[in-house]
Amino acid sequence: MQTVIAIALGGAIGALSRHYVSAAVMRAAGSEFPFGTFAVNIIGSFIMGLLIIMLAHKFEATPTLRAFLTVGFLGSFTTFSTYSLETVLLVERGNLQGAALYAGGSLVVGVLALLAGMWLGRVVT
Repeated sequence: MQTVIAIALGGAIGALSRHYVSAAVMRAAGSEFPFGTFAVNIIGSFIMGLLIIMLAHKFEATPTLRAFLTVGFLGSFTTFSTYSLETVLLVERGNLQGAALYAGGSLVVGVLALLAGMWLGRVVT
């Protein structure tokens, strides 16, 4: 039960963080392109990569803490379902180039961000 509560709490914090970070990025970008979702997916990928290495090599973490951070916080901070919807909306609006850039860029840059987080985690451990 403790793990379930940790996931729920992490999820609430992650969802609120996603909302505020995404909104701040969209205000700064001033664009109809979904930069806010793009940003949280990249940031979340980076943090996931960093956490995986840090928790494996540097810090002892209980299964409950791991669940709080990865399943709860990062699971709700990153927004793959929103990413999918925004890709489809770009296609439906006829912005095929934007949809391809957004979908491909999120995938490639997200994976690169995860690798960068893993690299940084290895450097600091």
